[in-house]
Amino acid sequence: MNPARDPDRQRPRVVLLGPQRFQPTLAAALDGLGVDGPIALVTAGWQEREQETDELAEHVGRELIQLSLYGRHQELLGQDADLAGALRERRDRLHELQDLYRLRLAHALGAAREMMSRSGESSSLARHRRAAIRALRTLDRQHLVQVREIHAAFESDWRPSSRPALAGHRAEISELLQRAVALVLAGGHVTVLLNRLRLFDLLPLTGARPWVAWSAGAMALSERLVLFHDSPPQGPGNAEVLEAGLGVCPGLVPLPHARRRLRLNDPVRVALFARRFSPATCVLLEREAFVERVDGRIHGSRATFYLNKRGGLSRMGRR
Repeated sequence: MNPARDPDRQRPRVVLLGPQRFQPTLAAALDGLGVDGPIALVTAGWQEREQETDELAEHVGRELIQLSLYGRHQELLGQDADLAGALRERRDRLHELQDLYRLRLAHALGAAREMMSRSGESSSLARHRRAAIRALRTLDRQHLVQVREIHAAFESDWRPSSRPALAGHRAEISELLQRAVALVLAGGHVTVLLNRLRLFDLLPLTGARPWVAWSAGAMALSERLVLFHDSPPQGPGNAEVLEAGLGVCPGLVPLPHARRRLRLNDPVRVALFARRFSPATCVLLEREAFVERVDGRIHGSRATFYLNKRGGLSRMGRR
């Protein structure tokens, strides 16, 4: 394949990290990328705490250029009432779609877990297991197609980037990015973060600059956002596809805080999770985790693990 036409070679270099609050590794990751200069910062997932970045600035030891996507979004809603109404309508459509998907997902997951829990190795049981997992994958895929259709219809009907208020914000963001040599994407509320990244259409403005992201930021860069919690305070604990991500880091399903949220000692649930989202790698983003995607290949540190199809964990190492 001609390198100039290879989409993997046109994607920016991406590093995904574990949580940064108590044991930050961001500075080391930037050093490893050879980043020496101002860094564009997105903390929209922190919502009202978006500007509380003093500790982060002290840790990285570099100038941070705050893009203020959350604040810009709040300002935009007051500047363009029609667009604000359209955003609410899209949100309502997505919420309805998610509710209907969850109803079907509960039955499909129940059947798949039952098949995976049955003892025995007969060919008939193996066929039914594969069929149950195919049904899950089909449901996830169809849901994601419908999510993307809603976003495409919104873009076609409203062309938000051409509206004066939003265009003005994008011009300011583009100017800020001119001084940045890399982008840092923090965690927080994943839906809030992704919606701001999508609305301001940040990706085309960033060029080939490398990205470093953690937690919800890592999820936003994937092809699909998978929400997961095996033992939530409420609800059945079914992992669900929520959204289409930016696709900067395909081939991965990032799982922040997986050791706290997943029953990793339950081989049935682990194996089903891994097989359901295969061929993507379901990677645990814990403290000291480090995953890098460069030139279409995925590399990981020995402190990084992923879910395997046998129902356990495997160390990533170099891939």
